[in-house]
Amino acid sequence: MVANLEYYKVFYQVVKCGSVTKAAEVLSLSQPAVSQSIKQLEKMLGVILLNRTPRGIVPTAEGRLLFSYVEKGYEQFEIGERQLASLCNLERGEIKIGASDMTLRFFLLPYLEKFHEKYPNVRVSVTNGPTPATMELLRDGKIDFGVISGPQPAEEGMEMLPVRQIEDIFVAGYKYENYCSKAQPLCVLEELPLILLEENSSTRKNVQRFLESRDVHVTPEFELATSDMIVQFALRNLGVGCVVRDFAKEGLENGSLKEIKFDAAFPKRELLVVTDERKLTSVAAGRLLEMFRKERM
Repeated sequence: MVANLEYYKVFYQVVKCGSVTKAAEVLSLSQPAVSQSIKQLEKMLGVILLNRTPRGIVPTAEGRLLFSYVEKGYEQFEIGERQLASLCNLERGEIKIGASDMTLRFFLLPYLEKFHEKYPNVRVSVTNGPTPATMELLRDGKIDFGVISGPQPAEEGMEMLPVRQIEDIFVAGYKYENYCSKAQPLCVLEELPLILLEENSSTRKNVQRFLESRDVHVTPEFELATSDMIVQFALRNLGVGCVVRDFAKEGLENGSLKEIKFDAAFPKRELLVVTDERKLTSVAAGRLLEMFRKERM
């Protein structure tokens, strides 16, 4: 059975210093306390570990054997302490994040840029995916936090921090300009060729849920994986695309895209930073989350 680790610490310093007096100074202990620890260790192990000589304390053969192992262990403790300190000081570390194309581009990316400038040695890994996939990664403990688009139902143990508003809009190219001159009834969407995100995305679910609450039922002409592709399809007059306004901003500003407005406004949504309160986050992840919270104040 391993003896009191404190005894080994004292033994290590006495051999290292070659003196009980010097070891006592290093350990901030009294000389009698150091001598007593050595005696207790020798008693527990049943061997003499140290000899007093005119040149100081020297280990016996048994002491040298034990010291060869204690020294390795002590060095490993010191390495562990240094590595831990570098993690706490953000000289190294890793953050694992789950985010969609939209949340990465229109919220997370500027923060990652600032964070990397301040802590260049912290590795950031981003797993790209829609909200349901990000939530699953968070539940499984595979990421430190997720950045998703709401609304998202409350979930026990999950903290959801709103960080930015977003707005779903319908846009089209010049072929559909006649629909853009005045507000349209929502039911007009049943007549138009629509370009929507895939069914598993939170954006698609939210838009479809709102339309169905107004008794409007649509079937898309195209289902695409990314909002960037929806914008490209709309620019080529392949239909009317539904995207978050940020994706269409450039096209709306230069006039290559037009927004179709409706007599009933789509509710604005939130981007959410989601963390699992039941799991501890790393120091690095905690520092990045702190940046998000400060920006909201």
